[in-house]
Amino acid sequence: MSLNRREFLHVMSMAAAAGMLPGTANAMSGGSDKAAAAKASAEIYNQPMKGKVRLLHITDTHAQLKPIYFREPNVNLGVGPAYGQLPHVVGTKLLKEIGVAENTPLAHAFTYINFQEASEQYGKVGGFAHVKTLLDKMREQAGGRDNTLTMDGGDLWHGSGTALFTRGMDMVEASNLLGVDIMTGHWEFTYKQEEVLRNLNEFKGEFLAQNLRIKEDSLFGDDYRELVEANNGMGLYDEDSARAFKPYTIKIVNGERIAVVGQAFPRTANANPQSNFPDWSFGLREDALQETVDKIRAEEKVAAIVMISHNGMDVDIKMASRISGIDAIFGGHTHDGIAKTIPVKTPEGVVCHVTNAGSNGKFVGVMDLDIQNGKLRGVDYKLLPVFSNILDADKEVSTFIDHLYTKKYDTNIVESRDPSRAYSKDRLGKTYGEILNEELAVAEDTLYRRGNFMGTWDQIIVNSLREEHDAQIAMSAGVRWGTSVLAGEMITMERVMDETSMTYGETYKSEVTGAQMKDILEGICENLFQKDPYLQSGGDMVRLGGMDYTCEPNASLGNRITEMRLDDGTPLEANKTYSVAGWAQVEAVGDGRLMWDVAADYLRRNKNDMKLKKVNHPKLKGVKTNPGIENYPGEMA
Repeated sequence: MSLNRREFLHVMSMAAAAGMLPGTANAMSGGSDKAAAAKASAEIYNQPMKGKVRLLHITDTHAQLKPIYFREPNVNLGVGPAYGQLPHVVGTKLLKEIGVAENTPLAHAFTYINFQEASEQYGKVGGFAHVKTLLDKMREQAGGRDNTLTMDGGDLWHGSGTALFTRGMDMVEASNLLGVDIMTGHWEFTYKQEEVLRNLNEFKGEFLAQNLRIKEDSLFGDDYRELVEANNGMGLYDEDSARAFKPYTIKIVNGERIAVVGQAFPRTANANPQSNFPDWSFGLREDALQETVDKIRAEEKVAAIVMISHNGMDVDIKMASRISGIDAIFGGHTHDGIAKTIPVKTPEGVVCHVTNAGSNGKFVGVMDLDIQNGKLRGVDYKLLPVFSNILDADKEVSTFIDHLYTKKYDTNIVESRDPSRAYSKDRLGKTYGEILNEELAVAEDTLYRRGNFMGTWDQIIVNSLREEHDAQIAMSAGVRWGTSVLAGEMITMERVMDETSMTYGETYKSEVTGAQMKDILEGICENLFQKDPYLQSGGDMVRLGGMDYTCEPNASLGNRITEMRLDDGTPLEANKTYSVAGWAQVEAVGDGRLMWDVAADYLRRNKNDMKLKKVNHPKLKGVKTNPGIENYPGEMA
């Protein structure tokens, strides 16, 4: 039973009294018990500005307009220099690292611990109407919006059924209501180029990406110029440098000049279909970043330079150590909810503060800049959870969301890359609400995705793929987005689309040899556990159904994957061929049905027997003492 608002406030006041919430050490001193409790209960959201400029940060919301459940990982392994370093610390060790007591609301926000029970107790998190309320509180406490700057780190337009149906436009409108001033991107680019430019024309803030370029052939051709002209010049910021978008912007905040540099996901072209953005190229572009920062320092007379980034936290930490002149990095991509900044010494010997603000609208990062005589003297940072049953819902945003769900599905909607099945005839004429609120089955297990290796939601997906395509093995990408479902909760079509709704969701069946399967797993493992963050892709290990394997993350490329076996224990043979089902091919368009329809039908068929019989957690070697793993449900050696 979820606590009501009054009960939750009481729990928060008790936590504050024990010094378990940020800035609450003296919350219970003086005054009557009732007054002190009232003060303490509001303390987590009582953040008067400690400085002159307030920067507000959200990222990786993945189009979650309504409050949701989201389980933090119990496996987030760090290797090489990242071993034992944030964000690669989980559970009880993470709570100790950030100074949060167990069995408190903040412990629930930052860790997986007792997720089912704590979720039932504290309720849902996030929701744009509640995020808006918190942003407004932070603006008000800073003395007004003119003293603040609100940034979004990308993955804003993707991750829900409504975002897919509107091709991200619903999230553009929602971010305008939030008052987002600046954003960068990643999954935004999985829509078509013309859709990206159309959406950005409706965005009231600025889109920044210093590391995105227009390809040379495109720049000198007619098609791209016509596309730009059709979108009011959006997509061609500077022809000489082949920049599609602004690399940085200068904002006057409370009388101070603040520079913000944008860094889009550098490996977009590796991870997502290039056919959707044929004219754009990505990359780290470290040299260009340093040149940009140097130019800002020399010409713009700023008090601070910050970067809004979708690199991923490990990449941001390395980049901070190699680039001089950036004061803080507000990161995204890896969904790390970290309660404090990571101080990184730059080449010039000063500190760059690296942050990450979690995902799914679960957190708002708040950084106050202490600026004196035009110079940055220090920062104060809080990562605030968005507890939906404490924060009132903003009425304007709530009305927008309610209206969105009354829109009707029509033939203009594009769900598939295959034009012959772009829209679903079965959904025509229904409202978004009617489609997404369909009840499919009651969960008998807590369903979640996040973690380096396997989640229970992933098992549902691979089970449905195997059944759909009559395959021995199924593969599902180790993406980090997707909400959680509590055991005993109804699984709706909306929750299925939270896990699966991408612009390339077609399924397929293929034949793969045992040797090829090992090569696939070794390659993905290298992306995840390569010791150099610049060579990582920032995702998690591919999810497998119908087979088990052993993984040794600290081994070298080619030696991490062993003991591959089918579910019945039969070893995979190198020269033998196996049937493998999957979805979300980057370079090809699968001829199978869309993943969300496959999963939904599986749930409908199996609604009377939803208990997972097996979850294909791989056996892990050499990581027992790694602080990035806790309560692993699989075998460890």
